[in-house]
Amino acid sequence: MGVRGVALAVDAGNSKTDVAVVGGDGTVLGAARGGGFQPPVVGVDTAVGALAEIVGRACAEAGVPAEFEVVAACLANADLPVEEAELKAALEARGWSRSVHVHNDTFAILRAGIDEPRGVAVVCGAGINCVGMLPDGRTARFPAIGKISGDWGGGGGLADEALWFAARAEDGRGEPTELARTLPAHFGLPTMYALIEALHLGRIPVERKHELTPVLFRTGAAGDPVAQALVDRLADEVVALASVALGRLGLLDEEAPVVLGGSVLAARHPRLDARIADLLAAKAPKAVIGVVTAPPVLGAGLLALDAWGAGPEAAARLRAHYGA
Repeated sequence: MGVRGVALAVDAGNSKTDVAVVGGDGTVLGAARGGGFQPPVVGVDTAVGALAEIVGRACAEAGVPAEFEVVAACLANADLPVEEAELKAALEARGWSRSVHVHNDTFAILRAGIDEPRGVAVVCGAGINCVGMLPDGRTARFPAIGKISGDWGGGGGLADEALWFAARAEDGRGEPTELARTLPAHFGLPTMYALIEALHLGRIPVERKHELTPVLFRTGAAGDPVAQALVDRLADEVVALASVALGRLGLLDEEAPVVLGGSVLAARHPRLDARIADLLAAKAPKAVIGVVTAPPVLGAGLLALDAWGAGPEAAARLRAHYGA
C-alpha cells in the first residue's frame, strides 16, 4: 500500500480544511480546500467523509490515487488522546496509508514556525491553545476545551468578556468603560441594551461576536483602562501557557522558540506583544519569540516529511512553496 514518493498533509480547522499532496522532495503536487472539520457537530464518520472528498480533489489535481507513504493530519477537535485515537482509526479505515499520524491542529502552526520539531506554540484565534514538541517525540499539551479545562482567552472569549464589562458599565453595575460605546457602535447601534437585544433575538448572528475582538484592542489602544486590562490578562495567559509547556519539556532554561499564531496574536497588537515579551523574558529568558503567518498546512506537510525521514532540502522546498 502507498505510492512511493507521495505523502498527504491535512490541516483541518473548525472553519476550513486545507489538503496537500506532497512529494518526497517537498514538491506540492496537488492541493484542495474545503469546509471546516467538526466531528463533535456532525459525527466522526461524516466529518471524515467530507475530508475524503477534499483529499480526492487534491489527488485528482496531483494525478495520483489516494494512497500515500505517510499521512499527517492536523485536526481541529482532536483535543484529547482518546479523540486522536478515534480519528486515527477512522483515517486508517480509509486505506490511505499504513502510516497515519494524527495531531491536534495547533501542532501544524507550531511546526510551520520552527526549523526542527523542537519548541512551543501558543495559538489564539477563535479559541486559545498551546502545544510543544521535542525531536524525540515527547510533547506538551493542554485539553483546551473551554472553561472546564481552565482556558481563558481566544477571540470568542475576549468578545464575551468585553460585552460583560460594557453591559455592566452601561447599567451602572460596573466601572465606566468606552467599550459601552464602541461595541454597539461597531454594529451601528446606539447602546449596549440595543446590542444585547439584537444578539439575543438573533438580529445579529451570534457568530459575528468575533468582530468585537478587534474593537476591544482598538479601545484599549485609545487608552481605556478596562479594555487594557483585558489585553494584559490575555498576555498573562499566553505566557502562563508557554512557560508551563517549556517547563514540561525541560526547555525553560534553554534557548527555544516560542511561536505565536492565530488571528489575535498574528495581528501584532503593540501592547499585547510588549507585555508577552516582558513577562516571557522573566520566566524563560532564553526563549525566542516568533510569529507564524504561513498557512498551517505547511506545518502538516513538514510533519509528514518528518515522519517520512525526508531531508532539510525537502523541507526548504515545501517552505518556499508556501512563501515561508
